[in-house]
Parts: sequence; C-alpha cells; structure tokens
Amino acid sequence: MQGYKLTFIFALLTGMAGAQSVTCDLGSYKPVNGVTATQSGGVVSLIWEGESNDQLRAQLMVRAGQPLVREVAARNPGGEWIVLGKDLTPEFHVTTGKRRLSRTQLMLLKRLGIDTPEQEDERKWNTFWDAPLVVPGGGDSQPLPRSADEIRRGSSSFATSTCNIASNGDQVSVTYNGLTLGIFAGDLRFTAYKGSNLLRQEAIAKTEEPSVAYIYKAGLKGFQIQNGAKLVWRDTARAWQEEEFGGEPNENPVNLRARNRVEILDAGTGSLAIFPPPHKFFFARENEINLGYVYYRKDDNHSFSLGVMQPERGEGYVPWGVSDHEWAKTTRISRSEWDNFALYNAPPGTEQHMAVYYYLSPKGDRATDEAVLAYTHDDVYKPIPGFKVLTGHFHLDLNEQLRDRNDMDYRISSIGVFRGLGINILYLGDFHDDSDPRDPGPKRLPEQKAYFEGSARSSDRDFLVIPAEEVNTFLGGHWYMMLPKPVYFSHADPRPADQTYEEDDPTYGHVYHLGSVADVVKFVNDEQGIMWTAHPRTKSSEGYPEAYKDQDFFLSDRFIGASWESLPVDLSQPELCQVRCFGTMDDMSNWAPKPKFMIAEGDTYTKWPSDETYPQLAVNYIKMASVPEYNQSWAPVVEGIRGGNFFGTTGEVLFHSWGVEGSGAHSFYTANIEYTFPLQFAELVWSDGTNVERKKISLTDTLPFGAKSFKIPFDATGKKWIRFSVWDSAGDGAYVQPTQLK
Repeated sequence: MQGYKLTFIFALLTGMAGAQSVTCDLGSYKPVNGVTATQSGGVVSLIWEGESNDQLRAQLMVRAGQPLVREVAARNPGGEWIVLGKDLTPEFHVTTGKRRLSRTQLMLLKRLGIDTPEQEDERKWNTFWDAPLVVPGGGDSQPLPRSADEIRRGSSSFATSTCNIASNGDQVSVTYNGLTLGIFAGDLRFTAYKGSNLLRQEAIAKTEEPSVAYIYKAGLKGFQIQNGAKLVWRDTARAWQEEEFGGEPNENPVNLRARNRVEILDAGTGSLAIFPPPHKFFFARENEINLGYVYYRKDDNHSFSLGVMQPERGEGYVPWGVSDHEWAKTTRISRSEWDNFALYNAPPGTEQHMAVYYYLSPKGDRATDEAVLAYTHDDVYKPIPGFKVLTGHFHLDLNEQLRDRNDMDYRISSIGVFRGLGINILYLGDFHDDSDPRDPGPKRLPEQKAYFEGSARSSDRDFLVIPAEEVNTFLGGHWYMMLPKPVYFSHADPRPADQTYEEDDPTYGHVYHLGSVADVVKFVNDEQGIMWTAHPRTKSSEGYPEAYKDQDFFLSDRFIGASWESLPVDLSQPELCQVRCFGTMDDMSNWAPKPKFMIAEGDTYTKWPSDETYPQLAVNYIKMASVPEYNQSWAPVVEGIRGGNFFGTTGEVLFHSWGVEGSGAHSFYTANIEYTFPLQFAELVWSDGTNVERKKISLTDTLPFGAKSFKIPFDATGKKWIRFSVWDSAGDGAYVQPTQLK
C-alpha cells in the first residue's frame, strides 16, 4: 500500500510538472513596430512582418522543462495561416574532440625561440592541420596517438525554468535556460527579424573543459508525414530532388549534398527552408567538397526531423592525372585531405553560438529557394560599378595539369568555378606541391613557360588569371609575391655557385635567380611587385610576421601586409577571424611607418563545379574601372593592392565608398554600403601607433536588403591609422583597409 501511494504521488507530480508552463520575463522587451511578442497560457507568440508583406508566426512553449515549437506558420497579407510545422522539438547534437597544436607550429615556435607551455596553449587555437576525430592519427597534430575516449557525442536535453523575451533594435528573441548539450551547457534562443522571413534557432552554450574542438547538428524534430508534404532540394548538379518519406525509418541523419546548403519542406501550399549561416558555419579546409550540410531523419512511420549538420569526416578532391605518376600523386594528396578536418574552437568559458536558420513562406518551394538565395546573391559575388572582384592563393597545379595532358588548351575544372562565382581577377599559386619550385632553372623555367601560357589562355575579357607564386624561400615562414607581368625567375636555396642574380637566356629572355633576402628585395623592387605574409600566425607562418617586423623588407611599402582567411572558426567571436586576422593587421599597422593591409585569400586546391566554394571563400573588391587583358600590364591590380584600394568581404556586405573627412577633433569616418541579411554592428578601430581603441555601433535596427550611410565622428588627434568593418546578423561581413591619418 505504501509503495502504491508513492507511485501515485510521483505520477501526480509528474503530471503537474508536465502541465506547468514557464512565464517569460518581459523586462528587456520593448514593442517593435512590425514584430510583436505576446504570451498567453504559457505560449509565446512571435508574429512579424517579413518580405513582400508576408506574415510569419512562431508559437513557443515549455512542457515538462522541454522548450517546444508549438507551431510555425506563414500567410499572405489578409490570407489564411498556413501551418508549416507543429509540435516540434528543438534538437542539437555535438561531437567533441581535443584541440592540438600542429607539429609544424611547434617546430616554428622552437626555431624562433618562443616555445613555452603558455605559447603552445595559446597558439593551438590557431591550428589548421588538426583532425580531432581521427583515431589514432591524422593531420599534422602532436602529440599522437589520439584515443577513442577523446571523442564524445552529446544530444540536447532541457530542464527549462526561465524564459526571457528581449528586443534589440528590430530583432526580438525568446531565450530559454536549462540546456545541456554533451559537455556544453547554456540556453536556447529563437530570434525573429523585422522585414525578414528568417527565424534563427541557436544553442548558446559554453564548456569549461580545456582544448575542446567540436562540430554540431541543429534542427527540429516532429514534423508529421502527411499526404502532399515532401522535402525538396537541388543536388550538386543543380537538379531538383525530393523525399516523400516512403522508405524505412533512419537510425542516423541523412546528410544531403544539397546545392547552396538549402533544403525545403514543401507543406503543400507553403514551405519552410532550412539552412546554416552562409559562412560562419564553415571551418577552413583544403578544398570545398560538398560534404552535405543539411539533413533529414525519418524517425518513424509518422514523423521526421530536419536540420543542419557538419559531418564527422572530410573528403579530398577528385584526383586528376593522365599519367600514372600524376594520378598516384594527386590521389595521395587527395587522400591526405580526409585527415585534415579541424572543427570549431571552444576555448573554456566562451559562449558558442550553434545556429540554424528557417525561412517561413506562404509560397511554394521554388519561390522559397529563390528568396533564400537572394541573401547570398545566388552564391555569386555581385558586381559593383567601379570595382572588380579579386581573389587568389589557389594551388590548382595549372601548369602541371597542362603538361600532363600535353595540351595548353585544356581547360582545367577550377576555371569555370571561379568564373561562375563572379570573380574578375584570379591569382594562382603554382609551384607549391606541384612541379619543381626550388629547381635553379632547367626544370622550373619550362614549367613557368607552361604556367604563363596556361594563364594567358585561361584569361578573357573581364577575367584575368595572374600566375603569382607563394615563394616561401629566404624570408621565413610562407609568403606570397605578385608581379605586374610574367617574369621568369628561380629561387634555389642555396643558389648554384655559377649562377648570377640575373641573366639573358636565349629561350626565356631576361631571367632572375634569387639567392638571398637581398635578392628578393631587389627583384620585387626591380619588377615593381608586391609581397605579403601568407596565413599569418598559423600553418607554416606560425610566429610570422612578427619574426621579421623590424626587417627593412617588411617595413617597405612593397610588403603590403598579410592574408585574411576565416581560420580559425570560434563561434563565440562576432567577427570572422576576429583575433588572428584583425589582430595581425592592427599589429602590423603599428609596427610599420604606414598601415599594412589584409588581402582576403582562399588557400585551397583543385575545384569542381559540384563544390560548395562560395561559403568557404572571402574575396576582395578592388577599385578598378576595367580588368587588364593578360598581355597588358597588371600594374593597376598590383598598385591598387599596394595602395589599399580594396575591401574584403564574404559577399553579403558590400562597400561602395569609404574614407576620412575633416581633421583633428572634427574628423568623421564615412562609408556607404549595401547588404542582404539584417545588420548586427559596425566597428571603427584606430590607433596612435601603440594603443588600439575601438568603437562598436549597433545596427540591429536595420531591415534586410538595404543600403546604409555612415558618418561617424572621431578624434584623429595623435592617431596613426583608422579602419572600419560591418557585420550582419548571420556573421557575414566586410572590412576596409586601414587609412593613414595625418
């Protein structure tokens, strides 16, 4: 009888807990015209106006400590609500491993005499050659082996007791506490944006464990299998595919290699798109193979789940080669890329934002796909009058592929990829893992001839291929060089005793043979070129450029600065490459007489049209009216970079103009931009040559697909330089180069 009473009481309490609702705190909420948040009977209703006057609704509640999406719906103005999903459970999954410093980084730290436990612990967060999920080895990590118990997987659970509704400009969010996600703990948040059909779901969670690297999945569980409902997406060949959930249930999520990273639930009369943040979701790899970033999972014969994901393994590009030698070499390189999969950083105590986006629409799947892709300009870099799109640092093995086929007119697969992205100027990086980079001439010069000829034949009107090179000799670390025309040169170390700095060759004309730092400096000045640090403070440039910050070549204006790449990815940082890249740029500008710049680069290998290149790339827009033809001087490109007349961008935020007006205490920074996603903030950064200061400007009152002008007052007295950047609500952004102040 006593046991029966306890069982009855437990059941009663459990039922009461299940019926209990959580009342949300409205202290941080102010009504927003176009977005309303109300609560009644434990249900929070977010209703907002989207694009084309669409009306959107998300109803949220808590049941037995578990936040639920009671309903997501959309309607045309004045129409009936179309339910896109109901009684849905937010779910997250993480896979975590251990972050390690690479052997290459450790070697350089020792060589530079700065190897300490503190430095190792700090610099491991910038590692690129890591593979935390590959047991027992893989990547360039140390120490190895890894053990299987380093890898842990966790799924979300909730014990929600509080809710907070907050407005931030034209954004309204609902946050629930009580999230546990493997070794992470924190909150669940939904955010609606005035004027946009977007709804953002994210886990905001932290771990206190050291050395954590991780990936995540995020989505909704509980969509009902009903007649007429189907999942649609475009495959890597851009053909439409669909899933009607007529097969057997799945044990694991089915990751779809969807073009543009979008899957769409067609609900019959309306649709719901699911996709990750366009750029911030991706960590740097050596290629852009589409690994499948959205998923479905048929949970049983009545329901399914949808979401975004990072798979647990990378893949290498499809090998190429006619000869056995080339096929074997590229196969080996491709295979090694499987074991270079670094994941995200999660330093102890940092709030990681693990996000998924939903696009609610009363329209059909094709219209919804078009609307979603408008946020990334259809994954193309939009033309801007007075600018041309520039990118580079791609090891495409152009000359080696042409020589392997013995056909200078063979069009390698990568060229079409860049043209399709809207690139106007592409600088390459042959002589890296291909050909004979350090040969003193007999092998290298014929290879350079093929390189130049292949670049010429790949170029076109409004599309220039520059045969640049990551030289990596004499200066220390890795560095890049660009010249305003094709120039034959070698850089053997040591240079043969019978070889002089320059000579006239009967076949190749004027040829340079570099054999020292002095030769490099003289060569770049003689030929009016530029150079910069490749991937500073990571990879094979760990410890650079600071190791040569006092050298004359670095202080020269022919050394333009360093390269920008979204590496590492730490989802607690509001800016992409916030610490390594922008920290390096600020330091360089303080060290040198004039500001130094950061040129956005790719640093990847072979491309195929099926790749997802856009989300893993940032580019530069350089001020130019037209693109030089290959047989003309490329000086406008070289000098445009040297003068800092360009901005870097992921593509969603675009500058039209920028600069400084006024002087002294009456100075203003001005800029004009356009953008797609609602903006989040802008940042103005300046320095007196020693101390870096910054001003953050909230932009959460912006609607999507807009333009904005800035005129920000600042005091230029005693200041050396100033720079500006703008970031949107999805983590995309653009930055201009620092301006020298008088």
